[in-house]
Amino acid sequence: MSPRPGFVLEVDRSTPSTLFWHGEGYRLEKLPVGSRVLYAPEPVDALADPVGAIRRALDEPLGDAAPLRSQLRAGMQLTIAFDDVSLPLPPMRGPDIRQLVIEQVLELAAEAGVDDVVLIAALALHRRMTDAELRHALGDRIFDAFAPHGLLWQHDAEDPDQLVHLGLTEQGEDVEINKRAATSDLLVYVNINLVAMDGGHKSVATGLASYKSLRHHHNAHTMTQSRSFMDQHRSELHSSNWRMGQLIAASGVNVFQIETNLNTDTFPEQFRFLQRREWEWTTRDRATFLASSKALRATPDRVARSIFHSIRAPHKMSAVQAGEVEAVHARTTENVYAQQLLEVDGQSDILTMGLPYICPYNVNSIMNPILVACLGLGYFFNMYRGQPLVRAGGVVILSHPTPWAFHPGHHPSYIDFFEQVLAETTDPAEIGKYEESYATDPWYIHLYRTGNAYHGVHPFYMWYWCAHALEHVGAVIIVGGDRAAVRRLGFKPASSMADALEMASDVVGRDPSITHLHSPPLLMADVR
Repeated sequence: MSPRPGFVLEVDRSTPSTLFWHGEGYRLEKLPVGSRVLYAPEPVDALADPVGAIRRALDEPLGDAAPLRSQLRAGMQLTIAFDDVSLPLPPMRGPDIRQLVIEQVLELAAEAGVDDVVLIAALALHRRMTDAELRHALGDRIFDAFAPHGLLWQHDAEDPDQLVHLGLTEQGEDVEINKRAATSDLLVYVNINLVAMDGGHKSVATGLASYKSLRHHHNAHTMTQSRSFMDQHRSELHSSNWRMGQLIAASGVNVFQIETNLNTDTFPEQFRFLQRREWEWTTRDRATFLASSKALRATPDRVARSIFHSIRAPHKMSAVQAGEVEAVHARTTENVYAQQLLEVDGQSDILTMGLPYICPYNVNSIMNPILVACLGLGYFFNMYRGQPLVRAGGVVILSHPTPWAFHPGHHPSYIDFFEQVLAETTDPAEIGKYEESYATDPWYIHLYRTGNAYHGVHPFYMWYWCAHALEHVGAVIIVGGDRAAVRRLGFKPASSMADALEMASDVVGRDPSITHLHSPPLLMADVR
């Protein structure tokens, strides 16, 4: 039996209140009659035999790639790179998808007598993973076989001895990536696709790159020209990564790409109501919502954060494909669209979104104000194909506590960026004048290389992610956020959804059309 497709609900007087995420909590909001609510398609079926599917993908690769076993031989140098802690969201129950794939690759390598194998977490400029995070992603057997012997690396984008410059693209973009990966006889990349933006040439060209490369596409101009990060034909970020990836291939780097799709079964049984449609809630669902909401309101923020970050999602592998990068990614993208696409007719004056407790950059950490902006305007806003859900000059309303709070170990440069740079300007094009000083700051580089800190330039990238949305909309309002923090972002604070809608009417007029993006689980609006 096929899962139900997504659904667009038009709110009438009998429609129950709509669930809005609100950081480490959630609320019910009564939307005006005539509003529409977008519900994600239900999760597609998981693979009945994921290990068998992985083996078939390795033996029957896509594109012009040879089967993996035929590329493995004694005496060769093999590097296996894999996505870092930013995927999947929330972290999945064990065994993690990376463990399942890498175990099969290592088994084939052992059969072929390959003994020079290194694993690399593809961090780009993200923070180093902790041992516990690496162990969860890879499983005990792999971690214990590689980590104690120095064979489990984390990509260091600031180590000149571990980088190699491969050349310039036809548009003058530097391509500088991890030397071990680039000089190995074979580079196997293990990817998790949560959204359409993930994977493809982005895996190596971003995940294993240096700042020298990343600055060419992680900037305000590229992000503004990317009309949807999830629609690759309208994304300049995608185009730049593809140019770099093609140069990497032309340079002789032999990449065998393995991409996996997850279904959108996001929450364990005790939180199952969070992915059900409200009018289908059972008596137990309603009781669970009321009890958990009450408990969370009485729970200190730090404790609530730890509760939610301990969630292990039940999502599972729904597809796996391997081989040549572009052929693999074309198949992966089809699978993402099959799971997430929802047809939507036209744009609205107002787009509302409840933002959850997690994004790619605060796993086991705090959702600081910059990450709130990035999640709402960089990710959720861009979950569309065709045109945005909100019209040009419209209003985006976000619901999130938006605390003036930062994790000093993970986000040290964010603190200074928020208190210094955003105090001067919130214009993505203007903040670029401060970028180099943060990118080259020795203290930030030290914390990135030796601790668990995001690179000094990372908060700039998060703000650049917002560039297209900021150019497109007329106003951004945050409901229930710290008022000082919201204003520092350049947005408008509101104490309630009713107040936010009243404020929005000053921008879009009375009786506006309203769309609510009911996510997670993730959906991608195909806006006609």
